[in-house]
Amino acid sequence: MTDTIAALQKQSKLDALDNRVLLCHALGVNRIALITQSERVLTAEESQRFNAMVQRRLDGEPIAYIVGQREFFGLPFAVNEAVLIPRPDTELLVELTVDRVPPQGRVLDMGTGSGAIAVSVAHTRKDADVTALDVSPDALAVAQRNAASNGARVTFLQSDWYSALQGAAPFDVIASNPPYIASGDRHLSEGDLRFEPVGALTDHADGLSALRIIIAGAPQHLKPQGWLLMEHGYDQSAAVRALLTDAGYTEVQSWQDLAGIERVTGGRRP
Repeated sequence: MTDTIAALQKQSKLDALDNRVLLCHALGVNRIALITQSERVLTAEESQRFNAMVQRRLDGEPIAYIVGQREFFGLPFAVNEAVLIPRPDTELLVELTVDRVPPQGRVLDMGTGSGAIAVSVAHTRKDADVTALDVSPDALAVAQRNAASNGARVTFLQSDWYSALQGAAPFDVIASNPPYIASGDRHLSEGDLRFEPVGALTDHADGLSALRIIIAGAPQHLKPQGWLLMEHGYDQSAAVRALLTDAGYTEVQSWQDLAGIERVTGGRRP
């Protein structure tokens, strides 16, 4: 039996959107081509490639890992199993960072992963001096590739939090989307999270340990009145505000994502 593009869209076991994305990727075409070439018959190689992708998706693997890419802040980002898949929620952190960087300001992205935050900031604010760090060399390799492909100027450092920053000039804004899922949280064994790097998702503790490290170390790396901005879990904003207030930060506040959830909390250097 020969498979046409139209037939494969009608008979799919997948969600229609997932099916279209995989079909476009397998054939190397865009969505318009799926319509204009609907009666095109796939070659044996194309059918095999598409069916393999469908099976990976049926097994639960995230679409972004299958196609190797995810859009974030209007830019394409390469992703693989070494990094978290960038999520729309995190665009709020980018917007808040961009708004708070003065002209020719300095930005630090801690735990950069795919580089989504650092690259998006550097692409938007070409005047800014952006540094990004991660403890994982595999993640940094992905981030460096994304900076190059998006024409973003970012300095990358392999660092366990602040360890590689001794002697570095202070920053105007420190931004971070650290591991914040508590150990044993059921979400770690559900959906896309099963395939993502566990060390980038959970702190293997109460979900706040990485945030505590960032809050404690930030003052010595921030300029006077510099901002610390952190993404966190849907139910952690009050706890993070308390941590910042107890550490002497000023103008402590939380910001809501598009779903109305307090997703980012920050304050200014004490």
